[in-house]
Amino acid sequence: MKMIDDYKQKDVLVLGAGKSGTNAAKVLKELGANVTLNDAKDRSDLPELNEIEDLGIETITGGHPDDLLARHFDVLVKNPGIPYDNPVVAAAENKQIPIITEVELAAKITDAEIIGVTGSNGKTTTVTMIANILNQQRDKGTAFAAGNIGIPATEVAQKATKDDTIVLELSSFMLLGIKELHPHVAVLTNIFSNHLDYHKTRENYVNAKMRITMNQTADDFFVVNFDNEEWRNLSSKSNATVVPFSRESVTDKGAYERDGKLYYNDEFIMDADDIKVPGKQNVENALAAIATAKALGKSNLAITNVLETFKGVRHRLQFVLESDGRRFYNDSKATDIEATQIALEGFDKPIVLIAGGLDRGYTFDKLVPQLKEHVKAAVLYGETKELLEDAAKKAGVDDIQIVDTLAEAVPKAYADSDSGDIILLSPANASWDQFKTFEERGDKFVKEVENLTHKQEEAE
Repeated sequence: MKMIDDYKQKDVLVLGAGKSGTNAAKVLKELGANVTLNDAKDRSDLPELNEIEDLGIETITGGHPDDLLARHFDVLVKNPGIPYDNPVVAAAENKQIPIITEVELAAKITDAEIIGVTGSNGKTTTVTMIANILNQQRDKGTAFAAGNIGIPATEVAQKATKDDTIVLELSSFMLLGIKELHPHVAVLTNIFSNHLDYHKTRENYVNAKMRITMNQTADDFFVVNFDNEEWRNLSSKSNATVVPFSRESVTDKGAYERDGKLYYNDEFIMDADDIKVPGKQNVENALAAIATAKALGKSNLAITNVLETFKGVRHRLQFVLESDGRRFYNDSKATDIEATQIALEGFDKPIVLIAGGLDRGYTFDKLVPQLKEHVKAAVLYGETKELLEDAAKKAGVDDIQIVDTLAEAVPKAYADSDSGDIILLSPANASWDQFKTFEERGDKFVKEVENLTHKQEEAE
């Protein structure tokens, strides 16, 4: 870790605990800052605060007091999920207090090469693919995956050296809080209309995503999905060297698929069917990883060693197990319609779909074509079960089961399936009606599958 002086004797407010907040507070304390950590949760829900306070860090819990900024602070490090219209954040903006997120702090304290990956879907899988490829045939150093993937960027930055690489998954929320973060390679997987409750407009959301490339120069690389005109046009706003990737062969440069084969600048890399994880979306993720790896000089063998064996990331179209000819997949991370559309299009066998979750006030008509083409039966639960039922009926799905909980859905789905079918949890909704996180939802699905089949989840 670089012992920078930027925060020495500065008064810093860390807003929001959790993994990233508590680790940021520790790093700032080590850098000589006077740190205050504030979280809306009650102290009883934050057992990690004992360790924080032992380091001499002040803590304030149970809310974000409106008068918190009556005190002097030089910097605010904000949890990405806390919106900018939060009273404390708004007050900091009015006082022109610099507001950053934890990934910006991580970038300041490391000499490691940084690769940043953003997009609406596919970030975690792409990050993991890239990190795994970069660790192949590596003479020195290690590639670490961090950021929105669930590992605090500062935690990795503390141990990373100049010989290492940090592959950061960067959400739009994180990117709003960067100033100097400068990835050598920035990757844009795709952009749909997500998180508009936070960003208010699609334009704001797109602009947040594009901050990933704002500090890049011509010596850097901007890896962009060229399968959409909007995304192609966005690449012109970057100062970096653009490296396209395309599944629909709209480019003959960069990484692309043609006739079921994957190429980089007309060099054959591998057959698309040899990618271990299923689905067109994972071909796109693989192409993004190939473009990044080749831009950084990695060999074809390093790429194929990973992509031909990579089983996927937990909760992202993760293969769970096979029983009586049925293959179970956990796609709990599919928290929007687009992710479920992509998941359904990834299989060429009949699907029994388990879906449902938090009602955000929209219908599921966009899902009708994929339901019609791929789904033989649907088991629907949660707040949106009736809305999903309406879409399934429009799609002509004959076998529709309505239940209250995910635990009830798993045995119903099995009963509706035959040997050779796919049983897929791909909710098309956020998890918060019944679960705290999509991870908790996915873990519950896996547990219920194990209970039903009397088998254990296959190791990743």
